Amino acid sequence: MSVRNHNQLPNNLPQLQNLIKRDAESYKDEFHQQYQHFISNLEVFKHKPDQYSKTLDELIMFLAQISHCFTKELVDFPQYVKSLLLNYSTTLDPTMRMTMCRALILMRNKGLVPAVDVLELFFQLFRCSDKVLRETLYNYIVSDIQNVNSKHKNAKLNSTLQNFMFDMLKDSNVVAAKKSLDVMIELYRRKVWKDAKTANVISTACFSKVTKIMVAAIKFFLGVDSNDESDSDSDAEDKGSKRNANELLLSHRVGKKTKKRQKRLNRALEVLKKHKKKKKRGELYNFSALHLIHDPQDLSERLFKQLEKCNEYYDVKIMMIDFISRLVGIHQLFLLNFYPYIQKFLQPRTKDVTKVLLFAAQATHDLVPPDLIENLIKTIAYNFITERNSSDAIAVGLNAVKEITARCPHAMTEDLIRDLAQYKNSREKAVSMASRGLIMTVRQLNPSILHKKDRGRITEAMQETELLPYGHPHAKDYLPGAEVLVREKTDSANENGETNEGEDEEFGYIDEVREQNKANEEDEEEDEGEEEVAEKVAEGEEEEEDENNDGWEICSSEEEMDGWSDNDEGWIDVEHSEKEEEVQEMSTVKNKKNKKNKDGINKLQSQKVQISLEEKKKKAQFVSDQKIFSQNDFDKINRALVLKNLDPIQRKRKRDEQALEEEMKERGEILDISTIENIHKKRAHDKDSRLSTVYAGRDEREKFGRSRPKMNPNASKTNKEKKRNKNYMMVKHKLNKKQNKRSFRDKQVALRDALLKKQRTMRK
Repeated sequence: MSVRNHNQLPNNLPQLQNLIKRDAESYKDEFHQQYQHFISNLEVFKHKPDQYSKTLDELIMFLAQISHCFTKELVDFPQYVKSLLLNYSTTLDPTMRMTMCRALILMRNKGLVPAVDVLELFFQLFRCSDKVLRETLYNYIVSDIQNVNSKHKNAKLNSTLQNFMFDMLKDSNVVAAKKSLDVMIELYRRKVWKDAKTANVISTACFSKVTKIMVAAIKFFLGVDSNDESDSDSDAEDKGSKRNANELLLSHRVGKKTKKRQKRLNRALEVLKKHKKKKKRGELYNFSALHLIHDPQDLSERLFKQLEKCNEYYDVKIMMIDFISRLVGIHQLFLLNFYPYIQKFLQPRTKDVTKVLLFAAQATHDLVPPDLIENLIKTIAYNFITERNSSDAIAVGLNAVKEITARCPHAMTEDLIRDLAQYKNSREKAVSMASRGLIMTVRQLNPSILHKKDRGRITEAMQETELLPYGHPHAKDYLPGAEVLVREKTDSANENGETNEGEDEEFGYIDEVREQNKANEEDEEEDEGEEEVAEKVAEGEEEEEDENNDGWEICSSEEEMDGWSDNDEGWIDVEHSEKEEEVQEMSTVKNKKNKKNKDGINKLQSQKVQISLEEKKKKAQFVSDQKIFSQNDFDKINRALVLKNLDPIQRKRKRDEQALEEEMKERGEILDISTIENIHKKRAHDKDSRLSTVYAGRDEREKFGRSRPKMNPNASKTNKEKKRNKNYMMVKHKLNKKQNKRSFRDKQVALRDALLKKQRTMRK
C-alpha cells in the first residue's frame, strides 16, 4: 500500500488561503514556508522574465489574498511586485503582468498600498503594448479616483495626479498620452475633476503634434463624446434589439393567429422598447469647460496660428474652426484675422458649408469692428443670395445673415438690407420666409435702416430701443420691465375698490401725461360745442333762405351770369345777415385752431412717448432698488418684455400662448445648426411620420371588407372565410391541384361568354 500524504496544505494553496483567513495564527508556519518559496521563485524568474511561471503566478495571488492577515511580514511584498512591473514592464509575459496588476489592485482596495504609488505606476504601464491591460487599468484608475473623492474631495491626491498627468500628456509614447487624456476627460464627465485646472490641462493637448490626441481634446471642448467604444457598444445594442424584435415578429407570422399570441407579442415588444430607452445615453455638452479657461485670448491666437500652418484633413480643420469660433463668441475676443480666413470657405459647393456659416455667426459679437463683419455679410450675400443659386442656398444665406446681424447690428447697411428685403416676395417659400425672418430681426434692433413699409406697426419695444454707437456699453442700473409689477399692484388695488391717487407721489415723479390728457379733452369739448353752435346757425339760415327764395329765380345759364356781372365790375352786392357773419367768423377761428392742432399733434405725441418712457424707467428703477425679485416676478417681467416685442401699440389680434413661450427663449451662447438650415419647405416624410399620416387617414374611413354586410351579423361563416384562418398545411393539397387552376384560354372563353350574356340581357 502507498503511504498517504495527509498534509496537503503546501500544495493546496486555495485551502491554505481559506484556513489562514479563518485563523491566521495557527497557520503562521505554513505562511512563512510559502513566503520563502515565493522569494526563491522570484530570484529565478528575474533571469527569464519573458517566460510564464505558474508557481510564481499562484504564489503572488495567494500572498495578495492574505496580505491583510500578515501586514508586518508582507511589508516588502508590494515593493517586490512594483519593482518587477517597473523594470520588466515591456518584457514581462502578458499573463504574469496582468496577475501582478491584479495583486496590486487587490492590496490597494484593502488599503495596504497608497493610491499615489499605484496610480502613477498604472499610468506608466499605459506604455505597454497590451490592449486588454490598458483597458483594465483605465477602468480601475477612473473608478478608484471617483471612490476616493466620493465623500469629500482629496485635494492633495488630486493635485499630485493632475501634475503627473500633465507630464504624461507630453510623453513620447502616443498610446500612454492618449489614455491619460481619456482618463482626465472621463473624470471631468463624471464631475469628479470638474475644475479649472483639469480644463486647462486638457486645453494643452489641443497643441499636440499627434492628430488623435488633438482631436480628442477639441472634441471634449466641443461637447462631443470622444468615447468611440461606448458608441460602438450602443450601436451593437441597438442592432441586437432590432434583431430581437425582428425575430419576434417573424415567429409570430408562423402559426395560428390568436389574441393570446398577439398580446404576448405586444408585451415582448414593449419590454424591448423600454430596455432600449434605458440603454440610451444622452449627448454630452461640456460648455462649462470653455468658461474655465484662464487665458482664452492666448489660446485662440495659438490655435489660429496652428490652423493656418496645419496640413490636416478638412474635417479636422472644421473642428478647429468650430472651437475657435466658440472661444471668440463666448469670451468676446478680438481675433481679426479669423474673419478673412473663414471667408474662403463660404461657397455653396463647399463641404459642410452650413457648419461654416454657423461658425461665422458664432464668432461675431458687438465688440468686433463692423467693417470686418460687413465684409463677411457681403461675401455671404454675393456667394449665396443670388438668382443663379438654388432656393435652398439663398435661404441658408439669408438665415446666416440674420444670425450675424442679430449679434452685430452695426454690420448691416441700409442698402444691403433693403436689397435683401426684396426676397420676401419670392415664389419660393423657403426664400420668402428667410427674408421675412431677417426683416423681423432688423426691425427689433435697428428699424430705421428698413424701408418704411417693412418697419411694420410700431411696438413698445421699438420705441424704447435705440441702437447705441459702436463700443458703447448696454449696462443699466435697473431691471428692464420691472414696472409691470407696479402696474399689477395698481390693477389689483382697483379691483378691490381701493384708491391709488397718491401712488405716483410715493414713487417721486409727476404725472404730466395725465394733465396733458385732461387739457386735450377740454380742447376737444370746446371744439364740439363750437361745431354744435355752427350747425344750429346753419340750420336757421337754411330756413330763412327757403322763406326768402319764394320770389327769386336761380341763374343757371352763363349769359344770365354775364348780365349780372356787368354792373359793378363783376361783383354781386349781397346783403349778409347777422347769423351768417357769425358763422363765417366762427369757421375762420376753427380753421386757425385746426392748423394749430395739426402742428401740435406730433409734438404732443413725441412728448407723451418721452414722458411715458421716463415714467417706466423711474418705476423700474424704483422697484429694482426696493424689491427682491422672486421667480414669479422674473416670469412676469419676461412675459411683459416679450409682449413689448410682439404686440404693436394698436393691437389687432391676440397672440397664441405657445407662440409667446417660444419667443421668450433667449438667444444662447452656442448656436444650433438648425438656425442656419431652417429652410421652410415641405420635407420628405420619414417612416414614422408617413405611418402617422397613414393611420390618421384610416380614422374616418370605412373598414375594408365585403361590400354587402350580412343581414344577420351573428350568422355562421362561409367556407371561404373559414379557409382564411386555416393552417397552410391543411389546404396545401387543394391549392396545388391542377383542376383548381384555369389556363389563359379558359379565362378568355369565360370572359367572352360573360360579355355575350351581358349583351343579350341588355337587348331585352
